[in-house]
Amino acid sequence: MPLYPLYALFFTATGLSGGQISVLFAVWSITGIVAEVPTGAVADRWSRRGALAASGALQAAGFAAWLVAPGFWGFLAGFVLWGVGGALASGALEALLYEGLAGAEDEYVRLSGRVDAAGLLAQVPAAGAAVLLYRAGGYQLVGWVSVGICLAAALLAMRLPEASHEADDDEGDYLATLRDGVREAAGKPVVRTAVVALALLAGLDAIEEYFPVIAAGWQVPTGLNPLAGLVVTGGGVAGAWLASTAADAGRWVQSLMLAGAALAAGLAALLDVPAGILLLAVFYGLYRLVLVLVDARLQRVVETGARATVTSVASLATELSALLLFAAWAAGGLPLVAALTALLALVPLAARGAATTAAAPRDHERLSRPSR
Repeated sequence: MPLYPLYALFFTATGLSGGQISVLFAVWSITGIVAEVPTGAVADRWSRRGALAASGALQAAGFAAWLVAPGFWGFLAGFVLWGVGGALASGALEALLYEGLAGAEDEYVRLSGRVDAAGLLAQVPAAGAAVLLYRAGGYQLVGWVSVGICLAAALLAMRLPEASHEADDDEGDYLATLRDGVREAAGKPVVRTAVVALALLAGLDAIEEYFPVIAAGWQVPTGLNPLAGLVVTGGGVAGAWLASTAADAGRWVQSLMLAGAALAAGLAALLDVPAGILLLAVFYGLYRLVLVLVDARLQRVVETGARATVTSVASLATELSALLLFAAWAAGGLPLVAALTALLALVPLAARGAATTAAAPRDHERLSRPSR
């Protein structure tokens, strides 16, 4: 999205103060947290594909609000729309992919990893487009092109095939679907463990916000800082793309990969030189690879039709676990983040029961599902 690298500058150019911008970000975050699980149930009860399309449309409406009414209240309305739109996509995409592939986990890992990689890789042309569009037409042109991209994504989402699904509830209504999803996420030990494991690891991804700060601290010239960021992002792309090659990796292998990521980050912090960017890319690549595998584990153990709701519960918990990363960074910077990563390397070991407990039900469902 070309607007992503520039929207904070758009706010300041409009005359907003630092305090007002902070309020906007807080409202955005709170909206996403409040809407996360209820919108997951919306996707489960009606349509995961429809939820994805609505997500794009709402984000387009949010950006349009910024452009039509550039000011605090217009920006606030836009962030509320964006927050709800983002929550609609969270959980719905994973559920749509997993059930569309009839629970074929290797295929899910492969496709999920490529989706993840594509999302990271898209930052490169988006940043270039932001520069060119801004020079040609300022924030308005950047913004309206971004609106168009959101609508195009919504239209593409409607072309995705969707397997029929039914939430496992007696009443067959929205509240029952919401209840069933939350109950499965919190009440079934194997699902609860997988939810917590994914949330703890996904919270670590907030380190991405600090990559420019880390590069600057290693004396990377300001003009080369974006390039350094692309190197680290490239590591994440490679890790996510290669996840399918490690689809059968056991819990010990996943823990060792996270330990390797922690070691790479720790060495980078110890060296404290620009070349540490390469080690940081190794850290990020190994981390993103394991993250795809842990997400696949959660999808495997969910047994009801409330899959998007369960995944949304994990996303909500991720917002809370990110606080661990922020606290580690505030207390000790990259060295403490490396230590936190080493501690999180124990997470795959703690989730050891997930793989065996749910294997039989998923295999049975895969064989009994009618072809479409």
